[in-house]
Amino acid sequence: MNKKLEYMVVIEKGSTSYSTYVPNLPGCVAVAKTREEALELLKESIELHLED
Repeated sequence: MNKKLEYMVVIEKGSTSYSTYVPNLPGCVAVAKTREEALELLKESIELHLED
């Protein structure tokens, strides 16, 4: 059974990139050139964090 979980995501725009993180999941961070890329990488980071 798959359970849908929701987490708050913080997105910060830097001068050349976007950084994202989940405050409730220490270590779940991602940085990329676009907002969309950063969110996609963060999604993968969350999945790996929850599997561990």
